[in-house]
Amino acid sequence: MRQGRDVSSTAAVFLRGRMAILVLFAWACSVGTVMAATQTLATGWRFRLLPGSAAVQAHPEAAAWRTARVPGSVQTDLLAAGAIGGPFDRDNEARLRWIGLADWQYQLPLTVDEATLRRDHVDLVFDGLDTFADVSLNGRELLAADNMFRRWRVPVKDVLHAGGNTLLVTLHSPITRLQPWLLRQPHALPGEFDSAFGDEPKGRQTSNYVRKANYQYGWDWGPRYVTEGIWQPVHLESWDDLRLADFHIAQQHVDADVAQLLAQFDIRADHAGKARLQLTWSAPNGIPHSTTLEKSLEAGDNHLDLPVRIEHPQRWWPAGYGAPNLYHFHADVVVDGKIVASSERDTGLRSVELRRQRDRWGRSFAFVVNGVPIFAKGANLIPFDSFPERVTEARMQQILQSARDANMNMLRVWGGGYYQSDAFYAMADRLGLMIWQDFMFGGAVPPYDDAFRENTRIEATEQVMRLRDHPSIVLWCGNNEVQTGWESWPDRKAFAQAIGPAERARVERGMRTLFGETLRGVVQRYAPDVPYWASSPSTDFDGPANVPDDGDMHVWDVWAGSAPIEDYLKTTPRFQPEYGLQSLPALATIQTFAAPADLSPDSPVMRAHQKFDGGNGNQRLLLYIRKYYGEPKDFASFIYLSQVMQAEGIELAADHLRSARPQSMGSLYWQLNDVWPGASWSSIDYFGRWKALQFHARRFYAPLRVAPIRRDGRTEVFLVSDRTTPLDAQLRTRVMDMDGRLLHEHVDTVHVPVLASSRAAELTDAALLQGTDPQRSFAVFELVGQGRLLSRHLLYFEPALRLQLPDPGLHAELVDSGHGIVLKVRAERLAREVWIDFGTLDAQVSDNAFDLLPGEHVELQVTGTAGIASLRDALHVRSLFGATMRESAPTTPETARP
Repeated sequence: MRQGRDVSSTAAVFLRGRMAILVLFAWACSVGTVMAATQTLATGWRFRLLPGSAAVQAHPEAAAWRTARVPGSVQTDLLAAGAIGGPFDRDNEARLRWIGLADWQYQLPLTVDEATLRRDHVDLVFDGLDTFADVSLNGRELLAADNMFRRWRVPVKDVLHAGGNTLLVTLHSPITRLQPWLLRQPHALPGEFDSAFGDEPKGRQTSNYVRKANYQYGWDWGPRYVTEGIWQPVHLESWDDLRLADFHIAQQHVDADVAQLLAQFDIRADHAGKARLQLTWSAPNGIPHSTTLEKSLEAGDNHLDLPVRIEHPQRWWPAGYGAPNLYHFHADVVVDGKIVASSERDTGLRSVELRRQRDRWGRSFAFVVNGVPIFAKGANLIPFDSFPERVTEARMQQILQSARDANMNMLRVWGGGYYQSDAFYAMADRLGLMIWQDFMFGGAVPPYDDAFRENTRIEATEQVMRLRDHPSIVLWCGNNEVQTGWESWPDRKAFAQAIGPAERARVERGMRTLFGETLRGVVQRYAPDVPYWASSPSTDFDGPANVPDDGDMHVWDVWAGSAPIEDYLKTTPRFQPEYGLQSLPALATIQTFAAPADLSPDSPVMRAHQKFDGGNGNQRLLLYIRKYYGEPKDFASFIYLSQVMQAEGIELAADHLRSARPQSMGSLYWQLNDVWPGASWSSIDYFGRWKALQFHARRFYAPLRVAPIRRDGRTEVFLVSDRTTPLDAQLRTRVMDMDGRLLHEHVDTVHVPVLASSRAAELTDAALLQGTDPQRSFAVFELVGQGRLLSRHLLYFEPALRLQLPDPGLHAELVDSGHGIVLKVRAERLAREVWIDFGTLDAQVSDNAFDLLPGEHVELQVTGTAGIASLRDALHVRSLFGATMRESAPTTPETARP
């Protein structure tokens, strides 16, 4: 018999991490305690192609049972078995697509003891199945899963027997399963990216119709690996009489004086009776508190509230505004003097508002935390890997810490991937990183049938309940680009015309119902303290999407439309959660998938790892590089210039947005990270290496920023502050030539107000240059205060292509300071975009992608495992001089050694 998902069980059985071995927890046998037991099913799994399927004839070597890993996927299991080559190697993607078109089986010999079967209840719980999965136990069919993002719970006590049992999971290719049906339909809803490999007809994408991570079907920054597998942990849960299905700290009201909370218990009881709810908590300062409440339980589902009042709470703050304080709560359910269920969680106390007010620019879009308007600084986060099971907590921590180190305070978890793990959000909580959380819709038009909507509602309920205690989540957003795509993308407009008015009305009503009512209702019911937004970009169904004066706006004329980078200055959205420029990763990263013969922009392998415009994206990169910098001298220079162009372009956009505060209140560039090694919009590549953009972001997202914005021969100088206290400082303006001669200097006393952008000066090119050559001169704007340099920004009067950059005379020396390795770098003349590289060595520098003034030197910390001798051999230091064909510099990057 088939069983549906037990929705009320949402958060109770989530484990605090993935187990690598089979573990049987005892009854937690302290005196007077009778607890549920969990048996994690992680080892002993095997997998094979589904017998009798078409793929067996083509791939007979995959028909025999092989060892499997759970959590995992077929692709990574085949890789571990040595049956396939590396999915990211060269152009292997095309050769491995058959895996996602086949059907597979996973089997586990399951041993269960008599003690487990004596419990009143034994449930089999799958935290995640990817995606169409038929599950049977001892030959009896249990469930048919159809949603990657849901958990599935099935009572199995009557199916199990003591000793050996057999658990079988049959996984069906979502493409193979849905394609015959879709081909019979009069039309297919518009999707995202057509397959480059012909395994789906163009315009007939199955991904719209299944609740599975969209990016795995291929995106313009990642490969097409349609995974199948048991991608989350599996366990048996056994219990008697009573189960604590959910425990939640609801925040009814939080301010500086008081936090009014409700500790909420969802309890499933077999019998009516009395229970005592015990709650203990400790504040961030370690002081403990407790309270209890006697309650009557009914047989069935019980929702119980325990009021909690905390005076003068230590509130959770976003990064840069205060400490990300967390409280620890522990709950016990006591029956007849025995603890029968327990749960605990950490949460931060804070208020969140999405402020939408009419003003002289239209209608605002601003996050307000604890009453403080926050300018959101950050980036979009895509999945960490094409194969989620390969993502470690260390890798997540490195990416999130990098975001925090770059002065970011918000990340947008984009809707074409998957909901992240509990560990991810706990890291964001501790780092003070606000999370804009999309529901998992990446841009395709969704079906409008009731069954699809109900499946999504259950998914959303489970995910919101699982994640609602994380203070980092400050927004739930219905989707990415569904509304704006429907309204403005040519393929959608043509589709809307083709299907006629009646069907068009059904599609539009379905989108509005799903995103405007269903998902909104889930958030309002289960996480009412967090705002909901129907779509990004949008006006929350209060008018057209993607407009500058209301709601949020994605800006893609630059790059996607090939517009000049200066066009970023033409639009000032109220909040800009997407904009971006591509670049290549470091040569060391490229060498992990490419051979020496592949190292040219349009080689087949480089095209295979460039997903924009069907592999033509490197020509778009060259368009921008040639326009602003010139022709790259060689492939290494192409890599370097792509990163410089990306960094300087995004810096211009981010400075513009921050300078326009409060008209604009958010800058989230696309994108922070990568799912594989290749060309993309990321600022951190697949292996965690910072690109030039990440180093620039640390400067343009700094709490204090001097931002000169030059338009049409005039420069406005803005002083941008995210500080909550004012500052009196000096603004020093210098104009120099590239050899270091000071042409003139001016110092002004300035007042920097709190949480604001203030215009400190407006200067013409003529006033700055005073007759000097704009191709050999530059301006230096510096904010100086508290006895130190607070912010510096160099302004150039011509694109780099037309500047007469001199040989900077770079010198570099590595020394052991006794407290670590230090790299000393000095420039005799202006050095623009200095880049330090140690090849494939494990070595990181404390700063990179910076300008050095004539005669200036810096000392940088070098960290990593490489020794100083190896570092000296590998060290390369370069700048813009010598990177293009026009300079008469050597054809290799400058190499500096002591």
